[in-house]
Amino acid sequence: MPLVPTSSLIDAAREARVGAAAFNVIHLETAEALVTAAERRDAPLILQISENCIRYHGSLLPITRATLALAEVSSARIAVHLDHLTEAELVHQGVAAGVRSVMVDASALPYEENVTATAELTAWCHDRDVYVEAELGEVGGKDGVHAPGARTDPQDALTFVRATGVDALAVAVGSSHAMYERTAVLDKELIAALRTTLPVPLVLHGSSGVPDDELRRAIAAGMTKINISTHLVSVFTRSIREALGADPALIDSRKYIKPAREAVAEEAARLLDVLGTPATLPDQFAGQSQSPTRG
Repeated sequence: MPLVPTSSLIDAAREARVGAAAFNVIHLETAEALVTAAERRDAPLILQISENCIRYHGSLLPITRATLALAEVSSARIAVHLDHLTEAELVHQGVAAGVRSVMVDASALPYEENVTATAELTAWCHDRDVYVEAELGEVGGKDGVHAPGARTDPQDALTFVRATGVDALAVAVGSSHAMYERTAVLDKELIAALRTTLPVPLVLHGSSGVPDDELRRAIAAGMTKINISTHLVSVFTRSIREALGADPALIDSRKYIKPAREAVAEEAARLLDVLGTPATLPDQFAGQSQSPTRG
């Protein structure tokens, strides 16, 4: 199926008050697992490639082109999104490679510099029909910046959205990146206030640390795009540990990576059910493909 615009998945999910699933690619095996999950559930899915993933692979093109190819041959409705890009050159490379959705991450900069950098890249992207997600200040930041105590002020967020022209905003409502336990409690009242105040969809980073029921409540309160990475990585790694522990003589990597890939596919499919995506969205995407609309 042709690549689906990220914008169409997010907009339809926002209207239906369900989650737009955005799961991170680490390498080809996880990308394959995530696509398998979407096909099993006949569910739309956003595959995300982060700047850290790009650095791991040494350059943007190989993993990005492989992910785009998987999306294009899948029977599921798959979008591809570049996540947490801090370098403008990576945005330019990704768009040249065919990606039509990026997260511009200038969160480490002082506020005025963040606004300027984000607005400039957003304008550049919009000229090329590319959808842009961003974050205010340190919201959604990596390496411990986004702590559970951080909170996004709705009026500050509105000012930021108006100044930058972004299409979606990552907000701080109680989650944190790289959590290994699913214990986070989110601020549902703040989510509702942000949903009411902002004209753009809300994005939840650090969703790996949020329990299933809390994710459901967050979506009901107004959260739309749900990013999950660490939890699925832990499923992959745990499966490999179990396989190698059960057979210390095992040397053929295919024999322990294959069950790990299947474990991720099963858990990703389960998470799609949790987010509500499969039950509500399929009919809204009949016949949609990559188009001149941003996405």
